[in-house]
Amino acid sequence: MELIQTIFFTLLALGVLVTFHEFGHFWVARRCGIKVLRFSVGFGSPLLRWKDKLGTEFVVAALPLGGYVRMVDEREGDVAESDLPYAFTRKPVWQRMAVVAAGPIANFILAVLIYWIFYAVGVTGIAPVISGVSPGSVAESAGLQAGQEIIAVDGRSTPTWQALNEKLVGRIGETGKITFTVKQPGDSLPSDYEGELQEWLSRADEPDPVSSLGIVLYTPQILPVADEVVPGDPADLAGLQSGDQVISAGGEAMPDWSAWVAYVRARPGEEILLQVQRGEQRFETTVVPKATAAEDGTEIGQVGMSVRIPEWPDHLVRKTNYSLLEAFGRGVEQTWNTSVLILDSVKKMLMGLISAKHLSGPITIAKVAGASAQYGLTAYLGFLAFLSVSLGVLNLLPIPVLDGGHLMYYIIEAVKGSPVPEKIQMMGFRVGMFLVIGLMLLALYNDLMRL
Repeated sequence: MELIQTIFFTLLALGVLVTFHEFGHFWVARRCGIKVLRFSVGFGSPLLRWKDKLGTEFVVAALPLGGYVRMVDEREGDVAESDLPYAFTRKPVWQRMAVVAAGPIANFILAVLIYWIFYAVGVTGIAPVISGVSPGSVAESAGLQAGQEIIAVDGRSTPTWQALNEKLVGRIGETGKITFTVKQPGDSLPSDYEGELQEWLSRADEPDPVSSLGIVLYTPQILPVADEVVPGDPADLAGLQSGDQVISAGGEAMPDWSAWVAYVRARPGEEILLQVQRGEQRFETTVVPKATAAEDGTEIGQVGMSVRIPEWPDHLVRKTNYSLLEAFGRGVEQTWNTSVLILDSVKKMLMGLISAKHLSGPITIAKVAGASAQYGLTAYLGFLAFLSVSLGVLNLLPIPVLDGGHLMYYIIEAVKGSPVPEKIQMMGFRVGMFLVIGLMLLALYNDLMRL
């Protein structure tokens, strides 16, 4: 069932992104008087097809990994005399540039719309308050201490965990000073602390920016209190109910949920004596964890109960509301910041400052699509917005085959007054295909290594 959901939400995301992208090309082409022959979402055999009154064929195809807009174009074969005025190649260079750029721009517009909705309904997050600092870490050398709230990094505001992570991701692979602006408990004026980065996380395959700095952010203690008990599973057979707290197991105190999980996982099939608190009553019972195969093939124990997540303290919850106009401005800003972050990551990868293993392919996209959908609509839309910005930015890179490559040729044509020679364009096409296919294979290889 989980696999089916992952496939569905992946195809949904790709379908939305491709449709927006290709509609950008289509809409501008129509406005420029270019005849559009086909608008296709996906490749391969058509599943659905119909025509509009202008003769454009709309197709939904079987392989939803892309799409295209086919226009009347003299480069693709003979064109009827009556269609020549409507051919892409007969239009002024600025109109051809507009048609090519419209696809990526449509992806940016989609991202702005999603972020606009986010900010319009209000943004809620958790304040990044330090609960501990690892010895010998960047955070310790900077002088950070438990109880401080990180309100900015390098002068840029970090009101929530997510904002803190976004700012730190932008520093991956860098060498130099990093400045933390923190608010001390009970103090009204913030203070600045400086740490030193040295090719920070440049070789990390799956970087965790906050932890890598030695910062442990505050989270409420998660006690071993049952939220749901699966009927027929060991916890249910042992008489446990929702709200019960495991005090000890096998004579060992269970101070938190992680200790309880670790204890159970290590004892598949073993009888465990439990001391349980239920309201004012404390009693003993025994449970035998069922043996279950883990992802690495080892055998672990499970009892069939989920944890009750505690509420966050009100003073750590950050809720910000925006007017529609302010929300739109924030949506544009978030789209811009995400674009800059992606371009900066590409630059660092080319310079060798961060590992090429960060490059992700279709398998990772599918996993993130499925996981974000499980977290809810907000998480899924956030993933969709980020992916839309990524598609827009990468398509504008000056690589022949991509929209950015075509745009580069038309800019050269506009400057020099004549088209780039066909021979050079074909050579660029081959180089572009080699680069794109190579990157796709590398991304797929990285995906497989993560599996």
